[in-house]
Parts: sequence; structure tokens; C-alpha cells
Amino acid sequence: MANGERAIQFAIREDNREHQFKQVWVEELDDVFSDVARYYDRANHVASLGLWNYFRKRFLSTIDVQSGQRVLDVCAGTNAIGIALLKKQPNLEIHAMDRSKAMQEVGYKLACKLGMHIDSTIGDVHTLPFPDNHFDVVTLQYASRHLRIMDVCREIKRVLKPGGHFYHCDMLRPANKFVEWSYYAYLRFCLNFTSLLFRSSASTRGCKEYFINALRMFYSADEFSDLLRDVGFEEVSSQTLLGGMIGYHTAMKPLST
Repeated sequence: MANGERAIQFAIREDNREHQFKQVWVEELDDVFSDVARYYDRANHVASLGLWNYFRKRFLSTIDVQSGQRVLDVCAGTNAIGIALLKKQPNLEIHAMDRSKAMQEVGYKLACKLGMHIDSTIGDVHTLPFPDNHFDVVTLQYASRHLRIMDVCREIKRVLKPGGHFYHCDMLRPANKFVEWSYYAYLRFCLNFTSLLFRSSASTRGCKEYFINALRMFYSADEFSDLLRDVGFEEVSSQTLLGGMIGYHTAMKPLST
């Protein structure tokens, strides 16, 4: 497929995703994350059968940071990645941005307990309130399915310095149809189980099917690599786990544009 044709296909797909999920994105997700903030990490441990820390370590192993660098963690949630990066390299300047004040409040407390400082910004990550060419590293994890992701990737590229790196991980849509079907069946079970175990709110329980459908309309690992290239990133690489259920991507902003 030619680059121009591929760009059109991505734009159409993003429009379709937004049309399908805009009400949830705009009106419901804030309530969901306000509810799950109190048990977010515990629920992920349960749903992943205890593999959550392993998944995180795999992501962190892809991230190269140097002393004194400025890092932006987009959709930072409870600051797990920012905290882990500061443990890895204490002299980083870490900025966290998320739409959920409740999630960031949990993240602030976790960082403070460890004597760490992370600058927090609450807002819409589709429009990052930072200057061009500002960050050495940008990370984004487990949130892309809830975003108009092409627009966010363009913003991430804008705020990265030339030669800066973007590190991404998320649940993806497996390319294999049998794996995909099995994945959704397991996720449906997990969502029902964790909502009972942690006594989720009505708003969270009401979004269970959304989380499945958001994955159905999302990208496979190879498709996401193509999306990053289409946005203008270079040196795009990817790794996958569990038959493509989870993917890790690395990309670089060109030295010159």
C-alpha cells in the first residue's frame, strides 16, 4: 500500500473509532478512572494472573534514559512508569500528564512516599501544553485505545527533541483471529471478575463491553508500527507478547524535518 493511501486508511479508521466511542471518551471515562484509581494496580495484577510487574519490566527494558534528561509520561495514571524510571535514573526531570485527577492523586502519593518529585499536569493529551522540541523521551502506556491516537502521536512527535525517543506499550488487537477471540473471552471474564472483587461503580461496570470493543477496533502491532511511520517517526521497532496481545514500540523523531 502506498504511503498516501495508507494515510487515508488510518484517517478513516481514526474517524470511525472516534464516532463509535466519542460518548464514552468524553462523558464516561473520567468517572471510570475516578472509580478504578483506588484499585487500578491491584486489579491489573489480578487480571494478568500476576504477570503485571513482568509486563512493566519488559516495557522498562525498552526505555533508554540518561542522566539529566527531560521525560514526559503521557496518560501517566498512577505514575508507575515515572517512579520506575526515577529508580533507574534518579537525575531525570519527569513530567506526568493525565486527564484523571484521581489517578494522578494516587500517583502523587506513591511518588511522595518514595521521596520522588514528578511534575503533574491534568488535561487533554490530544493537545499537549508543552513547547516544540522540549523532551528527550516520551512514554505512553495502556491508554492508546481510549484516544484518537494518531493525533496524540503527532503531538508527541512535536514536543520531542530531534533525535528524541517515543516508547509505547499497550494491549493490542492480535493479528491471529483465534488468539483474538480467546483474548476477548478472557478479558470479558476478567472484567466481570474484577468488577465484583473490587466492587466497581455502576459507571465502571457499564463500560465493560466498551473495553472489548475498543480493542476490536484498535491496531495490531504491525499496524501500529505503520501508524508511527506515517506520523513521521523513524527507526520504528516493536516487540510482542502472548501472540500479539501486548505490544511494545520504540520510535525516534528525525534529526531533521
